[in-house]
Amino acid sequence: MGQHFDNTKMIGKRPVEWQVSDWFNSEPISLKSLRGGVIMVRWWTGPHCQFCIASSTALNEFYNEFDKLGLTIIGFYHHKSLEPINKGKVENNIETLGFKFPVAIDYDWKTLRSWWLQGGPREFTSVTFLIDRKGLVRFVHPGGKYEKNDNSYKLIRSLIKSLLDEKV
Repeated sequence: MGQHFDNTKMIGKRPVEWQVSDWFNSEPISLKSLRGGVIMVRWWTGPHCQFCIASSTALNEFYNEFDKLGLTIIGFYHHKSLEPINKGKVENNIETLGFKFPVAIDYDWKTLRSWWLQGGPREFTSVTFLIDRKGLVRFVHPGGKYEKNDNSYKLIRSLIKSLLDEKV
């Protein structure tokens, strides 16, 4: 285990516009265009990531429960393999995980670096951000997994509900 850094540095701040491309399940979306809604952003990598696979069910549950209520979930794929990125494999993984929400590729980890990694070494890159209707980060799950009924899942679900209840 490496040194841990404060996960709260982004809380209350407006993140910079994401720099991603090659969208799946959606036309390209900008962060700015989503202001006024509640946004959940989750980074994930390929089928070799046990934490990504474990959390995929929770992401799909959050999507199914809260999409119609104003939550937008965005997935960002960040490549960790020594092989070149294969968009077909990324798309197959999206389908295998059952993601219906928009997903884009974060090439060279540009957005992951500016939002998360610039604060120093992190234990995980499978980070999740919750952003409120004003465009401010309200919660950061520092990576790893969350599964139905574990404490992280319960906390994230509760935060989503309270953020959806907030008025701008």
